[in-house]
Amino acid sequence: MSVPISSFLRNHVKEKLARNEVVASMSVRLVRSIEIARIAHTAGFDTLYVDVEHNGFSFESTGQICQAALSVGITPFVRVPTTRPEHVGAALDCGALGIIAPHIRSAEDARRLVRAAKFSPLGERSAAGTLPHLQYRGYPASEAYPALNDATMVIVMMETLEALEKVDEIAAVDGIDMMLVGSSDMTAEMGIPGKYEDPRVRDVFQRTINACRKHGKHVGVGGLSTRPDLIAQYVEMGARFVSSGTDLAFLSGACAQKAKEVRDIKA
Repeated sequence: MSVPISSFLRNHVKEKLARNEVVASMSVRLVRSIEIARIAHTAGFDTLYVDVEHNGFSFESTGQICQAALSVGITPFVRVPTTRPEHVGAALDCGALGIIAPHIRSAEDARRLVRAAKFSPLGERSAAGTLPHLQYRGYPASEAYPALNDATMVIVMMETLEALEKVDEIAAVDGIDMMLVGSSDMTAEMGIPGKYEDPRVRDVFQRTINACRKHGKHVGVGGLSTRPDLIAQYVEMGARFVSSGTDLAFLSGACAQKAKEVRDIKA
């Protein structure tokens, strides 16, 4: 008896966003093995994304983490190094349920990304046969492709002034699910690196939230892991996806805290 795809192919992030709930995410830059998926699940995260843009992860390691995440109910995304179809396709084929794309500066960039991430008729993603998302079951393309298209999220980074000027056009692109504001890159481009409390940063979020609300898209907060006060403000304004930090930062922070506890002991 055939198992319905809908019984196991679910994107929990999409479901939470549809309920207007806040999504907790962590990025993976350090751990190259499957344990990180279970740690993220135990910690209470909804999703993780493997940041291939900012490290040397192979797609083999990326796929292992994504498949481990799928097995425990954590939605796996990949931030790709480029938006070339071979990078987008490889990330999705190895187990990701969504792409986080840097360097999106225009609506045409966004349309190219959608074409690379979606199967026909929504895009031009190449057929890869059985996939980990389907637990390697063989389904007819007429059944598998619509289900995978529906489950796969396309997330663009809002991290340049050029993109900000075209935020409404980008948000209007069919197939884009979310715009993730990269606060670190955006402040650097503004000439105010790390000055997250600057009113211009709030304006970036407000303009992005307005455009996404107009076109039925979601907004994410990135680069503010050290500023929970600002994250709370942007969630109140309408953002619903929070990139809370990296595995490297979490480990370094916990190590530093424990070392300080020992140093502070009076002998």
